[in-house]
Amino acid sequence: MKQVIHVIVLLTIFLITGCMATDPSSVEEKRNTIIKMQQATLAKLYAQKPDVRQQVKSAPGYAVFDNANVNLIIASVGGGYGVVTNNRSGQKTFMNMAEAGLGLGLGAKEFNVVMVFHSPAAMNRFIEFGWAFGGNADAAAKHQHHGAAIAAEAVVDDVTIYSLTDTGIALQAVLKGTKFWVDKELNE
Repeated sequence: MKQVIHVIVLLTIFLITGCMATDPSSVEEKRNTIIKMQQATLAKLYAQKPDVRQQVKSAPGYAVFDNANVNLIIASVGGGYGVVTNNRSGQKTFMNMAEAGLGLGLGAKEFNVVMVFHSPAAMNRFIEFGWAFGGNADAAAKHQHHGAAIAAEAVVDDVTIYSLTDTGIALQAVLKGTKFWVDKELNE
Protein backbone atom coordinates (compact mmCIF):
# COMPACT_ATOMS: atom_id res chain seq x y z
CA MET A 1 0.00 0.00 0.00
CA LYS A 2 2.87 2.36 0.82
CA GLN A 3 4.39 1.79 -2.62
CA VAL A 4 1.09 2.64 -4.31
CA ILE A 5 0.92 5.92 -2.38
CA HIS A 6 4.51 6.75 -3.38
CA VAL A 7 3.74 6.07 -7.04
CA ILE A 8 0.63 8.25 -6.86
CA VAL A 9 2.61 11.09 -5.29
CA LEU A 10 5.32 10.80 -7.96
CA LEU A 11 2.73 10.75 -10.75
CA THR A 12 1.04 13.81 -9.26
CA ILE A 13 4.34 15.70 -9.09
CA PHE A 14 5.12 14.68 -12.68
CA LEU A 15 1.66 15.78 -13.79
CA ILE A 16 1.87 19.15 -12.08
CA THR A 17 5.45 19.93 -13.10
CA GLY A 18 4.72 18.78 -16.65
CA CYS A 19 1.90 21.30 -16.90
CA MET A 20 4.07 24.03 -15.40
CA ALA A 21 6.95 23.33 -17.75
CA THR A 22 4.79 23.98 -20.79
CA ASP A 23 3.35 27.22 -19.39
CA PRO A 24 4.63 30.39 -21.03
CA SER A 25 6.43 32.77 -18.68
CA SER A 26 4.44 36.00 -18.88
CA VAL A 27 0.92 36.54 -17.57
CA GLU A 28 -0.25 37.69 -21.00
CA GLU A 29 1.23 34.59 -22.69
CA LYS A 30 -0.50 32.34 -20.14
CA ARG A 31 -3.84 34.07 -20.76
CA ASN A 32 -3.38 33.74 -24.54
CA THR A 33 -2.53 30.03 -24.20
CA ILE A 34 -5.73 29.47 -22.21
CA ILE A 35 -7.85 31.43 -24.72
CA LYS A 36 -6.39 29.36 -27.59
CA MET A 37 -7.19 26.14 -25.67
CA GLN A 38 -10.73 27.46 -25.08
CA GLN A 39 -11.25 28.16 -28.79
CA ALA A 40 -9.81 24.80 -29.89
CA THR A 41 -11.92 22.89 -27.34
CA LEU A 42 -15.12 24.66 -28.39
CA ALA A 43 -14.35 23.94 -32.06
CA LYS A 44 -13.95 20.20 -31.26
CA LEU A 45 -17.17 20.17 -29.24
CA TYR A 46 -19.12 21.99 -31.97
CA ALA A 47 -17.81 19.53 -34.58
CA GLN A 48 -19.10 16.61 -32.47
CA LYS A 49 -22.31 18.27 -31.25
CA PRO A 50 -23.28 21.22 -33.50
CA ASP A 51 -26.39 22.04 -31.44
CA VAL A 52 -24.20 22.94 -28.44
CA ARG A 53 -23.00 26.12 -30.23
CA GLN A 54 -26.41 27.79 -29.72
CA GLN A 55 -26.60 26.51 -26.14
CA VAL A 56 -23.22 28.11 -25.31
CA LYS A 57 -24.07 31.34 -27.16
CA SER A 58 -27.43 31.84 -25.41
CA ALA A 59 -26.25 30.84 -21.90
CA PRO A 60 -25.31 33.44 -19.28
CA GLY A 61 -21.79 31.99 -19.41
CA TYR A 62 -19.58 28.97 -19.91
CA ALA A 63 -16.28 27.51 -18.73
CA VAL A 64 -13.63 25.53 -20.60
CA PHE A 65 -10.90 23.57 -18.78
CA ASP A 66 -7.89 21.56 -19.91
CA ASN A 67 -7.27 18.66 -17.56
CA ALA A 68 -4.91 15.73 -17.08
CA ASN A 69 -5.79 12.77 -14.88
CA VAL A 70 -3.85 9.77 -13.59
CA ASN A 71 -5.60 6.76 -12.06
CA LEU A 72 -3.60 4.04 -10.38
CA ILE A 73 -5.63 1.10 -9.05
CA ILE A 74 -7.45 2.79 -6.11
CA ALA A 75 -6.62 6.48 -6.38
CA SER A 76 -7.13 9.18 -9.00
CA VAL A 77 -5.43 12.58 -9.16
CA GLY A 78 -5.51 15.34 -11.72
CA GLY A 79 -5.09 19.01 -12.40
CA GLY A 80 -5.59 21.67 -14.98
CA TYR A 81 -6.54 25.21 -15.87
CA GLY A 82 -9.25 27.07 -17.71
CA VAL A 83 -11.44 30.12 -18.08
CA VAL A 84 -15.02 31.12 -17.32
CA THR A 85 -16.57 33.52 -19.85
CA ASN A 86 -19.52 35.71 -18.87
CA ASN A 87 -21.54 36.06 -22.10
CA ARG A 88 -23.37 39.16 -20.82
CA SER A 89 -20.33 41.24 -19.83
CA GLY A 90 -17.58 39.52 -21.83
CA GLN A 91 -15.50 39.20 -18.63
CA LYS A 92 -13.13 36.26 -18.45
CA THR A 93 -12.18 34.68 -15.11
CA PHE A 94 -9.09 32.47 -15.30
CA MET A 95 -9.11 29.49 -12.95
CA ASN A 96 -7.16 26.41 -11.88
CA MET A 97 -8.40 22.99 -10.88
CA ALA A 98 -7.26 19.94 -8.94
CA GLU A 99 -9.05 16.67 -8.36
CA ALA A 100 -8.62 13.58 -6.24
CA GLY A 101 -10.70 10.47 -5.93
CA LEU A 102 -10.98 6.87 -4.87
CA GLY A 103 -12.16 4.01 -7.01
CA LEU A 104 -11.02 1.27 -9.31
CA GLY A 105 -9.09 2.08 -12.41
CA LEU A 106 -5.85 2.33 -14.27
CA GLY A 107 -4.54 4.80 -16.80
CA ALA A 108 -3.82 8.40 -17.66
CA LYS A 109 -5.64 10.79 -19.94
CA GLU A 110 -5.78 14.37 -21.10
CA PHE A 111 -9.22 15.80 -21.56
CA ASN A 112 -11.19 19.01 -21.80
CA VAL A 113 -14.35 19.96 -19.98
CA VAL A 114 -16.92 22.48 -21.17
CA MET A 115 -19.49 23.70 -18.63
CA VAL A 116 -22.52 25.65 -19.80
CA PHE A 117 -24.10 27.75 -17.02
CA HIS A 118 -27.86 28.06 -17.45
CA SER A 119 -28.23 30.82 -14.84
CA PRO A 120 -26.05 33.71 -13.63
CA ALA A 121 -26.38 32.29 -10.09
CA ALA A 122 -24.89 28.93 -11.14
CA MET A 123 -21.96 30.69 -12.84
CA ASN A 124 -21.33 32.96 -9.84
CA ARG A 125 -21.48 30.00 -7.41
CA PHE A 126 -18.94 28.17 -9.54
CA ILE A 127 -16.52 31.11 -9.62
CA GLU A 128 -16.94 31.87 -5.92
CA PHE A 129 -16.96 28.34 -4.45
CA GLY A 130 -15.69 26.09 -7.23
CA TRP A 131 -16.25 22.68 -5.62
CA ALA A 132 -17.66 19.71 -7.49
CA PHE A 133 -18.23 16.25 -6.08
CA GLY A 134 -19.42 13.25 -7.99
CA GLY A 135 -18.77 9.96 -9.61
CA ASN A 136 -17.11 9.32 -12.91
CA ALA A 137 -16.98 6.22 -15.06
CA ASP A 138 -15.28 6.22 -18.42
CA ALA A 139 -13.20 4.31 -20.89
CA ALA A 140 -10.64 5.92 -23.18
CA ALA A 141 -8.04 4.66 -25.60
CA LYS A 142 -7.16 7.60 -27.78
CA HIS A 143 -4.19 9.45 -29.24
CA GLN A 144 -5.08 12.66 -31.05
CA HIS A 145 -7.52 11.58 -33.80
CA HIS A 146 -7.00 7.82 -33.40
CA GLY A 147 -8.99 5.63 -31.04
CA ALA A 148 -12.17 6.24 -29.10
CA ALA A 149 -13.37 7.57 -25.79
CA ILE A 150 -16.63 7.17 -23.96
CA ALA A 151 -17.66 9.93 -21.58
CA ALA A 152 -20.91 11.20 -20.21
CA GLU A 153 -22.72 14.47 -20.69
CA ALA A 154 -24.20 15.56 -17.37
CA VAL A 155 -26.53 18.24 -16.05
CA VAL A 156 -25.86 19.26 -12.44
CA ASP A 157 -26.99 22.33 -10.48
CA ASP A 158 -28.16 24.25 -13.57
CA VAL A 159 -24.91 23.45 -15.43
CA THR A 160 -24.47 21.14 -18.44
CA ILE A 161 -21.04 19.50 -18.52
CA TYR A 162 -19.38 18.03 -21.63
CA SER A 163 -16.15 16.03 -21.49
CA LEU A 164 -13.85 15.52 -24.50
CA THR A 165 -10.91 13.12 -24.22
CA ASP A 166 -7.85 14.30 -26.13
CA THR A 167 -5.20 11.66 -25.46
CA GLY A 168 -4.87 8.78 -23.08
CA ILE A 169 -5.74 5.31 -22.07
CA ALA A 170 -7.93 4.79 -19.04
CA LEU A 171 -10.56 2.51 -17.64
CA GLN A 172 -11.95 3.82 -14.38
CA ALA A 173 -14.90 4.14 -12.04
CA VAL A 174 -14.11 6.80 -9.46
CA LEU A 175 -15.81 8.79 -6.73
CA LYS A 176 -14.00 12.12 -6.74
CA GLY A 177 -13.96 15.72 -5.67
CA THR A 178 -12.73 18.56 -7.84
CA LYS A 179 -11.72 21.99 -6.59
CA PHE A 180 -11.79 24.93 -8.98
CA TRP A 181 -10.32 28.25 -7.85
CA VAL A 182 -9.65 31.69 -9.28
CA ASP A 183 -6.07 32.18 -10.51
CA LYS A 184 -5.11 35.42 -8.77
CA GLU A 185 -2.04 35.98 -10.96
CA LEU A 186 -4.00 35.82 -14.23
CA ASN A 187 -6.94 37.92 -12.99
CA GLU A 188 -5.00 40.99 -11.83
